[in-house]
Amino acid sequence: MKDNTILGPHDRPPLVRWIPLSFQHVFAMFGATILVPLLTGLSPSTALFTAGTGTLIYILLTSAKVPAFLGSSFAFIPALTSISEAYGMPSAMGGAFAAGIFYAIVAGIIKISGKGWLDKALPPVVIGSVIIVIGLNLAPTAMKSAMYNGDTYSLVYFSIAIVTLAIAIIATIFLKGFFNTISILIGLVGGYLFTLIMGVFFPAYDIIDFTIVKEASWLGLPFMQVNEEGKYFWMVPKFEFIPIITFIIVSLATICEHLGDTLVTSRVVGKDFYKDPGLHRTLLGDGVATSWAALWGGPPNTTYGENIGVMAITKVYSVWVIGGAAVIAVLLSFIQKFGAIIQTIPGPVMGGISMLLYGLIASSGLRTIVESGVDYKDKRNLTISSVILVIGIGGGTLKFVLGESFEFSLGGVALATVVGIILNLIIPVTKSEE
Repeated sequence: MKDNTILGPHDRPPLVRWIPLSFQHVFAMFGATILVPLLTGLSPSTALFTAGTGTLIYILLTSAKVPAFLGSSFAFIPALTSISEAYGMPSAMGGAFAAGIFYAIVAGIIKISGKGWLDKALPPVVIGSVIIVIGLNLAPTAMKSAMYNGDTYSLVYFSIAIVTLAIAIIATIFLKGFFNTISILIGLVGGYLFTLIMGVFFPAYDIIDFTIVKEASWLGLPFMQVNEEGKYFWMVPKFEFIPIITFIIVSLATICEHLGDTLVTSRVVGKDFYKDPGLHRTLLGDGVATSWAALWGGPPNTTYGENIGVMAITKVYSVWVIGGAAVIAVLLSFIQKFGAIIQTIPGPVMGGISMLLYGLIASSGLRTIVESGVDYKDKRNLTISSVILVIGIGGGTLKFVLGESFEFSLGGVALATVVGIILNLIIPVTKSEE
Protein backbone atom coordinates (compact mmCIF):
# COMPACT_ATOMS: atom_id res chain seq x y z
CA MET A 1 0.00 0.00 0.00
CA LYS A 2 1.40 3.38 -1.02
CA ASP A 3 2.26 5.82 1.75
CA ASN A 4 0.79 9.24 0.87
CA THR A 5 2.20 10.98 3.96
CA ILE A 6 3.37 14.53 3.26
CA LEU A 7 4.84 15.20 6.71
CA GLY A 8 5.41 12.53 9.37
CA PRO A 9 5.07 13.09 13.15
CA HIS A 10 8.70 14.23 13.54
CA ASP A 11 8.97 16.29 10.34
CA ARG A 12 9.24 20.06 10.75
CA PRO A 13 8.01 22.12 7.78
CA PRO A 14 9.66 25.39 6.72
CA LEU A 15 8.18 28.46 8.43
CA VAL A 16 6.35 29.65 5.30
CA ARG A 17 4.32 26.41 5.34
CA TRP A 18 4.38 25.83 9.09
CA ILE A 19 2.25 28.86 10.03
CA PRO A 20 -0.65 28.26 7.59
CA LEU A 21 -0.67 24.53 8.39
CA SER A 22 -0.94 25.35 12.10
CA PHE A 23 -3.70 27.90 11.48
CA GLN A 24 -5.73 25.16 9.80
CA HIS A 25 -5.77 23.28 13.11
CA VAL A 26 -6.67 26.46 15.02
CA PHE A 27 -9.72 26.95 12.77
CA ALA A 28 -10.68 23.28 13.15
CA MET A 29 -10.67 23.31 16.95
CA PHE A 30 -11.83 26.89 17.49
CA GLY A 31 -15.62 26.55 17.24
CA ALA A 32 -15.90 23.60 19.62
CA THR A 33 -13.27 24.89 22.07
CA ILE A 34 -14.98 28.25 22.66
CA LEU A 35 -18.47 26.72 22.60
CA VAL A 36 -17.98 24.78 25.86
CA PRO A 37 -17.08 27.84 27.99
CA LEU A 38 -19.87 29.87 26.38
CA LEU A 39 -22.38 27.17 27.33
CA THR A 40 -21.10 26.69 30.86
CA GLY A 41 -20.32 30.25 31.93
CA LEU A 42 -16.53 30.02 31.69
CA SER A 43 -14.20 32.37 29.81
CA PRO A 44 -13.48 31.60 26.12
CA SER A 45 -10.07 33.25 26.47
CA THR A 46 -9.23 30.97 29.38
CA ALA A 47 -10.38 27.96 27.34
CA LEU A 48 -8.06 28.95 24.47
CA PHE A 49 -5.18 29.41 26.92
CA THR A 50 -5.69 26.04 28.63
CA ALA A 51 -6.29 24.24 25.31
CA GLY A 52 -3.03 25.58 23.89
CA THR A 53 -0.91 25.04 26.98
CA GLY A 54 -2.61 21.68 27.63
CA THR A 55 -1.69 20.53 24.13
CA LEU A 56 1.93 21.53 24.72
CA ILE A 57 1.90 19.55 28.00
CA TYR A 58 0.46 16.55 26.15
CA ILE A 59 3.19 16.78 23.50
CA LEU A 60 5.83 16.91 26.24
CA LEU A 61 4.47 13.90 28.15
CA THR A 62 4.12 11.79 25.00
CA SER A 63 7.72 12.59 23.95
CA ALA A 64 6.41 14.53 20.93
CA LYS A 65 5.34 11.29 19.23
CA VAL A 66 1.56 11.79 18.99
CA PRO A 67 0.05 14.58 16.83
CA ALA A 68 -3.04 15.39 18.89
CA PHE A 69 -4.67 18.71 19.77
CA LEU A 70 -6.50 18.98 23.10
CA GLY A 71 -9.57 21.22 23.36
CA SER A 72 -12.62 21.70 25.59
CA SER A 73 -14.50 18.47 26.35
CA PHE A 74 -18.25 18.33 25.62
CA ALA A 75 -18.70 15.21 27.75
CA PHE A 76 -18.17 17.25 30.93
CA ILE A 77 -20.79 19.92 30.09
CA PRO A 78 -23.59 18.31 32.19
CA ALA A 79 -21.24 17.95 35.18
CA LEU A 80 -19.93 21.52 34.81
CA THR A 81 -23.47 22.90 34.59
CA SER A 82 -25.05 20.92 37.43
CA ILE A 83 -22.13 21.21 39.85
CA SER A 84 -21.62 24.94 39.22
CA GLU A 85 -25.34 25.58 39.89
CA ALA A 86 -25.38 23.50 43.09
CA TYR A 87 -21.92 24.19 44.52
CA GLY A 88 -20.39 27.03 42.49
CA MET A 89 -17.88 27.03 39.64
CA PRO A 90 -14.78 26.75 41.91
CA SER A 91 -16.15 23.39 43.14
CA ALA A 92 -16.68 22.30 39.54
CA MET A 93 -13.04 23.18 38.83
CA GLY A 94 -12.05 21.08 41.85
CA GLY A 95 -13.97 18.15 40.41
CA ALA A 96 -12.32 18.64 37.01
CA PHE A 97 -8.89 18.72 38.66
CA ALA A 98 -9.68 15.44 40.44
CA ALA A 99 -10.82 13.89 37.14
CA GLY A 100 -7.39 14.65 35.67
CA ILE A 101 -5.71 12.99 38.65
CA PHE A 102 -7.99 9.97 38.15
CA TYR A 103 -6.81 9.80 34.52
CA ALA A 104 -3.24 9.63 35.82
CA ILE A 105 -4.11 6.82 38.27
CA VAL A 106 -5.80 4.81 35.51
CA ALA A 107 -2.76 5.45 33.28
CA GLY A 108 -0.54 3.96 36.00
CA ILE A 109 -2.76 0.88 36.33
CA ILE A 110 -2.77 0.40 32.53
CA LYS A 111 1.02 0.58 32.47
CA ILE A 112 1.24 -2.17 35.10
CA SER A 113 -1.60 -4.49 34.11
CA GLY A 114 -2.75 -3.53 30.60
CA LYS A 115 -6.25 -2.33 29.63
CA GLY A 116 -8.16 -5.63 29.65
CA TRP A 117 -9.87 -4.78 32.95
CA LEU A 118 -11.09 -1.47 31.49
CA ASP A 119 -12.60 -3.21 28.47
CA LYS A 120 -14.40 -5.63 30.80
CA ALA A 121 -15.82 -2.91 33.07
CA LEU A 122 -16.75 -0.54 30.24
CA PRO A 123 -17.77 -2.48 27.11
CA PRO A 124 -19.32 -0.69 24.09
CA VAL A 125 -22.90 -1.30 25.28
CA VAL A 126 -22.19 0.72 28.45
CA ILE A 127 -20.04 3.44 26.88
CA GLY A 128 -22.32 3.92 23.87
CA SER A 129 -25.41 4.22 26.08
CA VAL A 130 -23.68 6.69 28.42
CA ILE A 131 -22.58 8.87 25.49
CA ILE A 132 -26.18 8.92 24.23
CA VAL A 133 -27.27 10.07 27.69
CA ILE A 134 -24.65 12.84 27.69
CA GLY A 135 -25.95 14.22 24.38
CA LEU A 136 -29.67 13.95 25.13
CA ASN A 137 -29.23 15.38 28.64
CA LEU A 138 -28.12 18.60 26.98
CA ALA A 139 -31.05 18.78 24.53
CA PRO A 140 -33.33 20.92 26.77
CA THR A 141 -30.51 23.45 27.23
CA ALA A 142 -30.10 23.76 23.46
CA MET A 143 -33.80 24.28 22.87
CA LYS A 144 -34.09 26.86 25.66
CA SER A 145 -31.24 28.90 24.15
CA ALA A 146 -32.84 28.59 20.71
CA MET A 147 -36.36 29.67 21.69
CA TYR A 148 -36.34 31.84 24.81
CA ASN A 149 -35.27 35.38 25.61
CA GLY A 150 -35.03 34.95 29.35
CA ASP A 151 -38.33 33.26 30.24
CA THR A 152 -40.24 34.64 27.24
CA TYR A 153 -40.70 32.66 24.05
CA SER A 154 -39.26 34.54 21.04
CA LEU A 155 -40.00 33.69 17.42
CA VAL A 156 -37.10 35.97 16.44
CA TYR A 157 -34.70 33.93 18.56
CA PHE A 158 -36.02 30.68 17.10
CA SER A 159 -35.63 32.06 13.56
CA ILE A 160 -31.98 32.95 14.25
CA ALA A 161 -31.40 29.48 15.70
CA ILE A 162 -32.97 27.76 12.68
CA VAL A 163 -30.88 29.81 10.20
CA THR A 164 -27.72 29.03 12.21
CA LEU A 165 -28.63 25.35 12.30
CA ALA A 166 -29.33 25.33 8.54
CA ILE A 167 -25.94 26.89 7.75
CA ALA A 168 -24.15 24.37 9.99
CA ILE A 169 -26.03 21.44 8.41
CA ILE A 170 -25.24 22.65 4.87
CA ALA A 171 -21.56 23.01 5.80
CA THR A 172 -21.52 19.56 7.40
CA ILE A 173 -23.24 17.74 4.54
CA PHE A 174 -22.19 19.56 1.37
CA LEU A 175 -18.78 21.15 1.98
CA LYS A 176 -15.74 19.03 1.27
CA GLY A 177 -12.18 18.83 2.51
CA PHE A 178 -10.94 21.25 5.13
CA PHE A 179 -14.13 23.36 5.11
CA ASN A 180 -16.08 20.28 6.20
CA THR A 181 -13.93 20.04 9.33
CA ILE A 182 -14.84 23.60 10.39
CA SER A 183 -18.59 23.28 9.82
CA ILE A 184 -19.33 24.32 13.43
CA LEU A 185 -17.25 27.48 13.01
CA ILE A 186 -18.98 28.24 9.70
CA GLY A 187 -22.36 27.83 11.38
CA LEU A 188 -21.36 30.19 14.22
CA VAL A 189 -20.07 32.87 11.84
CA GLY A 190 -23.07 32.51 9.53
CA GLY A 191 -25.58 32.80 12.38
CA TYR A 192 -23.70 35.78 13.82
CA LEU A 193 -23.70 37.61 10.46
CA PHE A 194 -27.40 36.84 9.94
CA THR A 195 -28.17 38.35 13.37
CA LEU A 196 -26.13 41.47 12.54
CA ILE A 197 -27.87 41.93 9.18
CA MET A 198 -31.28 41.45 10.76
CA GLY A 199 -30.41 44.07 13.38
CA VAL A 200 -29.52 46.58 10.63
CA PHE A 201 -32.84 46.20 8.78
CA PHE A 202 -34.95 45.68 11.89
CA PRO A 203 -33.42 47.77 14.74
CA ALA A 204 -35.92 46.34 17.22
CA TYR A 205 -34.22 42.96 16.76
CA ASP A 206 -30.66 44.23 17.24
CA ILE A 207 -29.61 41.84 20.03
CA ILE A 208 -25.81 42.03 19.72
CA ASP A 209 -24.26 44.44 22.22
CA PHE A 210 -20.68 45.53 21.45
CA THR A 211 -20.27 47.43 24.72
CA ILE A 212 -18.11 44.65 26.18
CA VAL A 213 -15.81 44.87 23.15
CA LYS A 214 -15.37 48.64 23.50
CA GLU A 215 -14.62 48.33 27.20
CA ALA A 216 -12.16 45.45 26.83
CA SER A 217 -8.44 46.23 26.68
CA TRP A 218 -6.35 44.95 23.78
CA LEU A 219 -4.10 42.74 25.91
CA GLY A 220 -4.72 40.99 29.21
CA LEU A 221 -4.26 37.82 31.22
CA PRO A 222 -6.67 35.14 29.87
CA PHE A 223 -6.85 33.24 33.15
CA MET A 224 -8.21 36.22 35.13
CA GLN A 225 -12.01 36.04 35.48
CA VAL A 226 -14.36 39.02 35.82
CA ASN A 227 -17.02 39.04 38.56
CA GLU A 228 -20.38 40.84 38.55
CA GLU A 229 -18.74 43.99 39.91
CA GLY A 230 -16.32 44.10 36.98
CA LYS A 231 -13.32 43.17 39.13
CA TYR A 232 -10.73 40.60 38.05
CA PHE A 233 -10.04 37.47 40.11
CA TRP A 234 -8.33 34.12 39.72
CA MET A 235 -10.73 31.21 40.10
CA VAL A 236 -9.07 28.91 42.63
CA PRO A 237 -10.45 25.33 42.56
CA LYS A 238 -12.44 24.26 45.60
CA PHE A 239 -12.39 20.59 46.55
CA GLU A 240 -15.65 19.06 47.75
CA PHE A 241 -16.66 15.40 47.94
CA ILE A 242 -19.76 15.31 45.71
CA PRO A 243 -18.28 17.33 42.80
CA ILE A 244 -15.13 15.21 42.88
CA ILE A 245 -17.07 11.92 42.79
CA THR A 246 -19.34 13.22 40.02
CA PHE A 247 -16.47 14.27 37.76
CA ILE A 248 -14.51 11.06 38.38
CA ILE A 249 -17.51 8.94 37.38
CA VAL A 250 -18.11 10.99 34.22
CA SER A 251 -14.40 10.65 33.39
CA LEU A 252 -14.91 6.89 32.99
CA ALA A 253 -16.75 7.68 29.76
CA THR A 254 -14.19 10.25 28.62
CA ILE A 255 -11.34 7.80 29.25
CA CYS A 256 -12.97 5.46 26.77
CA GLU A 257 -13.40 8.40 24.41
CA HIS A 258 -9.64 8.90 24.72
CA LEU A 259 -9.03 5.24 23.84
CA GLY A 260 -11.11 5.66 20.69
CA ASP A 261 -9.45 8.92 19.61
CA THR A 262 -5.97 7.47 20.14
CA LEU A 263 -6.89 4.39 18.11
CA VAL A 264 -8.28 6.53 15.26
CA THR A 265 -5.16 8.73 15.31
CA SER A 266 -3.01 5.60 15.11
CA ARG A 267 -4.91 4.42 12.05
CA VAL A 268 -4.74 7.82 10.34
CA VAL A 269 -1.01 8.30 10.96
CA GLY A 270 -0.10 4.64 10.42
CA LYS A 271 1.66 4.15 13.77
CA ASP A 272 0.55 2.21 16.85
CA PHE A 273 0.41 4.85 19.58
CA TYR A 274 -0.99 2.25 21.99
CA LYS A 275 2.53 0.77 21.99
CA ASP A 276 4.73 3.81 21.36
CA PRO A 277 4.70 6.03 23.36
CA GLY A 278 2.09 3.81 25.06
CA LEU A 279 -1.54 4.25 26.04
CA HIS A 280 -0.49 5.08 29.60
CA ARG A 281 1.53 8.05 28.31
CA THR A 282 -1.28 9.44 26.11
CA LEU A 283 -3.82 9.06 28.94
CA LEU A 284 -1.43 10.69 31.41
CA GLY A 285 -0.97 13.62 29.02
CA ASP A 286 -4.75 14.02 28.70
CA GLY A 287 -5.20 13.85 32.48
CA VAL A 288 -2.45 16.33 33.36
CA ALA A 289 -3.81 18.74 30.72
CA THR A 290 -7.28 18.49 32.31
CA SER A 291 -5.97 19.16 35.84
CA TRP A 292 -3.86 22.01 34.46
CA ALA A 293 -6.93 23.56 32.83
CA ALA A 294 -8.88 23.39 36.10
CA LEU A 295 -6.11 25.26 37.94
CA TRP A 296 -6.62 28.22 35.59
CA GLY A 297 -10.43 28.11 35.48
CA GLY A 298 -10.69 26.40 32.09
CA PRO A 299 -12.91 23.47 31.02
CA PRO A 300 -11.54 19.89 31.04
CA ASN A 301 -9.59 18.94 27.93
CA THR A 302 -9.88 16.05 25.51
CA THR A 303 -8.23 14.98 22.27
CA TYR A 304 -10.08 16.52 19.31
CA GLY A 305 -11.57 14.52 16.45
CA GLU A 306 -11.79 17.73 14.38
CA ASN A 307 -8.01 17.93 14.23
CA ILE A 308 -7.71 14.23 13.45
CA GLY A 309 -9.96 14.98 10.48
CA VAL A 310 -7.64 17.75 9.29
CA MET A 311 -4.68 15.36 9.42
CA ALA A 312 -6.60 12.71 7.49
CA ILE A 313 -7.41 15.25 4.75
CA THR A 314 -4.02 16.98 4.49
CA LYS A 315 -1.77 13.93 5.16
CA VAL A 316 0.26 16.23 7.42
CA TYR A 317 0.91 14.43 10.73
CA SER A 318 3.63 16.70 12.09
CA VAL A 319 3.73 17.23 15.86
CA TRP A 320 5.48 20.53 15.07
CA VAL A 321 2.37 21.71 13.22
CA ILE A 322 0.14 20.75 16.16
CA GLY A 323 2.52 22.50 18.54
CA GLY A 324 2.39 25.61 16.34
CA ALA A 325 -1.43 25.59 16.55
CA ALA A 326 -1.17 25.36 20.35
CA VAL A 327 1.14 28.39 20.47
CA ILE A 328 -1.24 30.38 18.21
CA ALA A 329 -4.17 29.50 20.52
CA VAL A 330 -2.21 30.75 23.55
CA LEU A 331 -1.30 34.01 21.77
CA LEU A 332 -4.94 34.61 20.77
CA SER A 333 -6.03 34.08 24.38
CA PHE A 334 -4.07 37.16 25.47
CA ILE A 335 -5.97 39.44 23.04
CA GLN A 336 -8.86 40.57 25.25
CA LYS A 337 -10.90 42.27 22.52
CA PHE A 338 -10.85 38.99 20.60
CA GLY A 339 -12.28 37.21 23.65
CA ALA A 340 -14.86 39.97 24.10
CA ILE A 341 -16.09 39.57 20.51
CA ILE A 342 -16.60 35.85 21.16
CA GLN A 343 -18.74 36.69 24.19
CA THR A 344 -21.09 38.80 22.03
CA ILE A 345 -22.28 35.68 20.18
CA PRO A 346 -26.10 35.71 20.73
CA GLY A 347 -27.85 32.98 22.71
CA PRO A 348 -30.02 31.80 19.78
CA VAL A 349 -26.92 31.36 17.61
CA MET A 350 -25.47 29.14 20.34
CA GLY A 351 -28.81 27.36 20.55
CA GLY A 352 -28.85 26.65 16.82
CA ILE A 353 -25.34 25.21 16.89
CA SER A 354 -26.14 23.20 20.02
CA MET A 355 -29.15 21.59 18.34
CA LEU A 356 -26.73 19.95 15.93
CA LEU A 357 -23.78 19.48 18.25
CA TYR A 358 -25.60 17.82 21.13
CA GLY A 359 -27.36 15.54 18.66
CA LEU A 360 -23.97 14.61 17.21
CA ILE A 361 -22.78 13.63 20.69
CA ALA A 362 -25.77 11.32 21.14
CA SER A 363 -25.33 9.97 17.61
CA SER A 364 -21.68 9.18 18.33
CA GLY A 365 -22.93 6.94 21.13
CA LEU A 366 -25.18 5.15 18.63
CA ARG A 367 -22.19 4.86 16.30
CA THR A 368 -20.12 3.28 19.07
CA ILE A 369 -22.82 0.67 19.63
CA VAL A 370 -23.34 -0.05 15.93
CA GLU A 371 -19.66 -0.24 14.96
CA SER A 372 -18.91 -2.48 17.94
CA GLY A 373 -21.55 -4.95 16.79
CA VAL A 374 -23.61 -4.87 20.00
CA ASP A 375 -26.41 -7.42 19.60
CA TYR A 376 -29.74 -6.10 20.91
CA LYS A 377 -31.41 -9.43 20.36
CA ASP A 378 -29.48 -10.37 23.47
CA LYS A 379 -31.64 -9.42 26.47
CA ARG A 380 -28.51 -8.65 28.51
CA ASN A 381 -27.46 -5.80 26.23
CA LEU A 382 -31.05 -4.60 25.87
CA THR A 383 -31.46 -4.48 29.65
CA ILE A 384 -28.21 -2.61 30.30
CA SER A 385 -28.92 0.04 27.64
CA SER A 386 -32.55 0.48 28.70
CA VAL A 387 -31.72 1.13 32.34
CA ILE A 388 -28.84 3.51 31.53
CA LEU A 389 -31.02 5.56 29.16
CA VAL A 390 -33.99 5.89 31.51
CA ILE A 391 -31.92 6.78 34.59
CA GLY A 392 -29.65 9.18 32.67
CA ILE A 393 -32.26 11.00 30.59
CA GLY A 394 -35.01 10.83 33.22
CA GLY A 395 -32.81 12.50 35.82
CA GLY A 396 -32.61 9.61 38.29
CA THR A 397 -30.96 10.65 41.54
CA LEU A 398 -29.49 8.68 44.42
CA LYS A 399 -29.51 10.73 47.60
CA PHE A 400 -28.47 9.95 51.18
CA VAL A 401 -28.96 12.37 54.07
CA LEU A 402 -27.17 11.56 57.32
CA GLY A 403 -28.21 13.96 60.05
CA GLU A 404 -27.80 17.65 59.30
CA SER A 405 -24.13 17.62 58.36
CA PHE A 406 -23.83 15.20 55.45
CA GLU A 407 -25.73 14.79 52.22
CA PHE A 408 -24.65 12.59 49.32
CA SER A 409 -26.34 12.98 45.95
CA LEU A 410 -25.51 11.31 42.66
CA GLY A 411 -27.64 11.71 39.54
CA GLY A 412 -27.90 12.00 35.78
CA VAL A 413 -24.93 10.86 33.73
CA ALA A 414 -22.86 9.88 36.78
CA LEU A 415 -25.53 7.62 38.28
CA ALA A 416 -26.36 6.11 34.89
CA THR A 417 -22.67 5.25 34.39
CA VAL A 418 -22.37 3.60 37.80
CA VAL A 419 -25.55 1.56 37.32
CA GLY A 420 -24.43 0.52 33.82
CA ILE A 421 -21.06 -0.70 35.13
CA ILE A 422 -22.72 -2.65 37.96
CA LEU A 423 -25.29 -4.27 35.65
CA ASN A 424 -22.56 -5.21 33.18
CA LEU A 425 -20.55 -6.90 35.92
CA ILE A 426 -23.38 -8.80 37.64
CA ILE A 427 -25.64 -9.90 34.74
CA PRO A 428 -24.35 -13.24 33.39
CA VAL A 429 -22.85 -13.15 29.91
CA THR A 430 -24.83 -15.22 27.41
CA LYS A 431 -23.26 -17.67 24.98
CA SER A 432 -23.96 -15.34 22.05
CA GLU A 433 -22.04 -12.51 23.79
CA GLU A 434 -19.07 -14.77 24.46
